[in-house]
Amino acid sequence: MQTQLEDGIKNTPAGKEADAILRSCVHCGFCLATCPTYQLLGDELDSPRGRIYLIKQLLEGAEATQKTQRHLDRCLTCRACETTCPSGVQYGRLLDIGRHQVEQQVERRLHVRLIRYALRKILPNRRIFVALMTAARIARPLMPAKLKKSIPPVSKEINLPVEGNGQRVMLVLDGCVQPVLKPAINLATSRVLKRVGIDLVSAAQAGCCGALAYHLNAQDEGLDAMRRNIDAWWPYVVHPNKPAEAIVITASGCGVTIKEYGHLLRHDDRYAEKAARISALAKDIGEVMAAEKNHLATLMRNNTYLPYIAFHSPCTLQHGMRLNGVVEELLQALGFKLARIADAHLCCGSAGTYSLLQPQLSRQLRDNKLAALCQEKSALLATANIGCLMHLQAGTDKPVKHWIELLDEALP
Repeated sequence: MQTQLEDGIKNTPAGKEADAILRSCVHCGFCLATCPTYQLLGDELDSPRGRIYLIKQLLEGAEATQKTQRHLDRCLTCRACETTCPSGVQYGRLLDIGRHQVEQQVERRLHVRLIRYALRKILPNRRIFVALMTAARIARPLMPAKLKKSIPPVSKEINLPVEGNGQRVMLVLDGCVQPVLKPAINLATSRVLKRVGIDLVSAAQAGCCGALAYHLNAQDEGLDAMRRNIDAWWPYVVHPNKPAEAIVITASGCGVTIKEYGHLLRHDDRYAEKAARISALAKDIGEVMAAEKNHLATLMRNNTYLPYIAFHSPCTLQHGMRLNGVVEELLQALGFKLARIADAHLCCGSAGTYSLLQPQLSRQLRDNKLAALCQEKSALLATANIGCLMHLQAGTDKPVKHWIELLDEALP
């Protein structure tokens, strides 16, 4: 694709990156077949190729409009198009650049600005989020049945140790909403890792990975959250006696962002080197467990009853981190039986804050995903990301768990 970026952006870091990405696109249209919003809406401007044209026009000097903003907002950033693309177009990075440019030119309506601001300030702030969830649980009996499903029962927050006693130590990302909504996930992770000789420790000052603010176009705010995490983790990374050998992430939505810290902070003189080191250490729990497969198989050799699982692989796992099949192969190697899932590459509609900002499209995608997951009536539903888990659970009476919880329950 030929480009003529306007002078104001073409020599900036964002402009140079966008130009390289745009030039790699060959207009083939393979991405249309795997784009969830194009499949639902049938509008080329709600496909990766159409959005790429919109961003190209924008960066070449065309005026950004509410229509431009609407089509970019509708993108889930699921990155299924990246998996499909034969040219390796880094669409997710281009989208961040395009959205940032539009945000500077098109003012959103006041109520939309307030909602987006509230999401950025409430969800990553554990104290505020806990208070709101407590109030929601008190009011739960008065809520409509559909809304009740989105309010999880009370779960006691669990603080993991800040120092490991064993020979092997790994850090864990606590995250922002997961410790409040499903603290059992990291507890299960800690128990499973303990069985294979690894201590899981938590850095108290680490919090939100930064993805939430960054993808809501408050990019500086997101980058600051990333820097805070790096500062919190760094003493563990350079510990003179037992440095952490990995940063374990149990929410794939966070994992894909942390693995990109090095890229996102590459122009920051103070943090570029540290960020690259953190990204190299970041591991999804599936990667960590796959490396311990033989040890786990030995522990489970006498377990003859294992549940039948319908596993939803989050977009951030299969398209963002390119770990498609890692969890599935591990579970099958350990004796679990997995249901075949139709259109497993398609997004469930959660996509961070998408389910709150684009509820109609999100619900359509969730209904389609649940129909695929529930074809096998006896299967347990499992996933690898807290956002997907909560979103799917709100649409079904069947329990939805993180797959590491099922592994923890199966270990003798």
